[in-house]
Amino acid sequence: MTTDLILGTAGHIDHGKTSLIRALTGTNTDRLPEEKKRGITIELGFAELVLDEFRLGIVDVPGHEKFVRQMLAGATGMDLAMLVVAADDSVKQQTIEHLDVLRILDLPAGVIAMTKCDVADQDWMDLVEDEIRELVQDTFLKDAPLVRTSSHTGQGLDELCSALTAAARVAAASERANRRNGPFRMAVDRVFSMEGHGTVVTGSVSSGSAKVGDVVKLEPGELEVRIRGIQNHDRPADVIARGQRAAINLAGVHHDQIQRGHEVASAGYLQPSKLVTAHVNVLPSAPRPIKNRSKVRLHIGTAEVIATAALLGTERLEPGQSGFVQLFLSEPIVATWNQPFVLRSESPVETIAGGRILVPAANKIKKYDSPVPKMLEKLRSGDALERASAAYYFAGVQQLDSQSLVRTAGIQDDGQTFQTLVEQGVLVPLNLPGQKKLHLHQDVLDEFGNRMIAALDRLHEAQPLSTVFDKSSVASQFEYLGHQNVFDAIVALLEKKKTLRSTAKGIGLADRAPKLSKNERELLTQIIETFRTARFQPPTVKEVQAKATKNQASVPNLVKLAASDGDLVEVSADYYLHADLERELKELMQTAILERGGISVGEIRELLQTSRKYAVPFCEYLDKIGFTKRDGDVRILNSLPSAS
Repeated sequence: MTTDLILGTAGHIDHGKTSLIRALTGTNTDRLPEEKKRGITIELGFAELVLDEFRLGIVDVPGHEKFVRQMLAGATGMDLAMLVVAADDSVKQQTIEHLDVLRILDLPAGVIAMTKCDVADQDWMDLVEDEIRELVQDTFLKDAPLVRTSSHTGQGLDELCSALTAAARVAAASERANRRNGPFRMAVDRVFSMEGHGTVVTGSVSSGSAKVGDVVKLEPGELEVRIRGIQNHDRPADVIARGQRAAINLAGVHHDQIQRGHEVASAGYLQPSKLVTAHVNVLPSAPRPIKNRSKVRLHIGTAEVIATAALLGTERLEPGQSGFVQLFLSEPIVATWNQPFVLRSESPVETIAGGRILVPAANKIKKYDSPVPKMLEKLRSGDALERASAAYYFAGVQQLDSQSLVRTAGIQDDGQTFQTLVEQGVLVPLNLPGQKKLHLHQDVLDEFGNRMIAALDRLHEAQPLSTVFDKSSVASQFEYLGHQNVFDAIVALLEKKKTLRSTAKGIGLADRAPKLSKNERELLTQIIETFRTARFQPPTVKEVQAKATKNQASVPNLVKLAASDGDLVEVSADYYLHADLERELKELMQTAILERGGISVGEIRELLQTSRKYAVPFCEYLDKIGFTKRDGDVRILNSLPSAS
């Protein structure tokens, strides 16, 4: 079985990368007229090398300092690397910068090729080899084979192929190569239009597979496109898979709509975002620290985007230091958990850091306090359950499905991870209408609960005579939850914990009693007695307020307090009844209706010995609570009382 891998080159300009590839494969990767005229690589070039059980798609990158952005675009999807250093020139600036990029990408294997050995003497090459070994000693290439070669004479080419084969075996056994069964993804490094075919994009497939006829998404942009045709190194193919170079003919999109940095992916896999959370390592060789809110150039996949680096928990990261950061992007990108990236300074443009994506579509972290640091550390864990738990935490109220866990935690989940988190109590189910459930992380629920408690506490402080507050008014402060049902479910959980109390009037903190002065307590007693003695001709709130000799401004709130405590019942916006009289009203109505079969407003007025202005609101109240219902000109019971 043939294993496909991507081999990337790196090294200074004019160190013979392109010539070495031509000697190995017979392919000249310099395809542009300007490249052939000037004898330097300007754009990415591609070739194929078959070695034993491996088929290597080679990406030839420019070595000139002006074209580092092209090198970074070509580095996406690399499985192993070949660092090229010319024997007659030794280590140069772009050798160092390219090696920094490879170090950041955390490649599992690679080889070192010393080129132009036909034009250097033995002693000089020994010195160059020592310099190379010193350069790579703290990198993944520290134990890599170093092969002396000559593209002109053929020296060392067989040995280099053997070294590449050994490195390919290491790369094939690594985690990054184990992405063949996941969703399809390919970052676009080139786009053009071909006569008779239309739009064509090329790239290195980093995960999954796709076939002719598949409908995929072009991201960012959520543009649905269809794969019309596929080529792999100029050969027609029905299927393209992880580790292969591909040219894909797309239907449903004009080539002007695509640029380097776009990605072709399985529908629903990638989520565009202008904010990501990441862990960043500042290079020891960085010329200056990264300061909080500084502008940087983010290179990820084949994209380059200006970003603002908001450091978490610190104001600066010195060279050699690492930390967590949120990157606020000038335009949306797509990313996945643990995807490597490179940061370069805005000006002068230099490689300064690299890192890994932790939350590919993030929300702004407003407070860097518990449990945020712990959750970010969990996303760096090798434990899949810990990563999944953290991914659910940062998802907030957004439900993650199994495909989302691939993107947010690197987990190919068949549902077992989710089920385990539910059984452990990490994910708490919230009941929604239609027998649906939303599972939220326990810490997310606690945060929302604390915010709700804080909001109610502020209301209690502002209105010390109130015990509950209008539910819709409180809910308006939590519109970011996305749906009223989520708010209601969280209220229900807090009520179950006896943290909140809920009445027909609203919600409030269960442990908060009204703060009444001695005069207000006396006035409250008087108000309740006023409504009791008024029987079925109760005063309006304004009338009660007008008769009060002290604390008139407190009367409306005291009436509401009496209602929330159950001493009064709100019949309408104007009228309240004493609770004992509300029960008496129901008993009188039930007895009269059972005797007469129905009762009119006039008969109700006589029954209660009151006037029509009270009888009508009483009838409407009983209809509203479902005690009675209107049948023509009379009221009848909404349901007959049970025989018991």
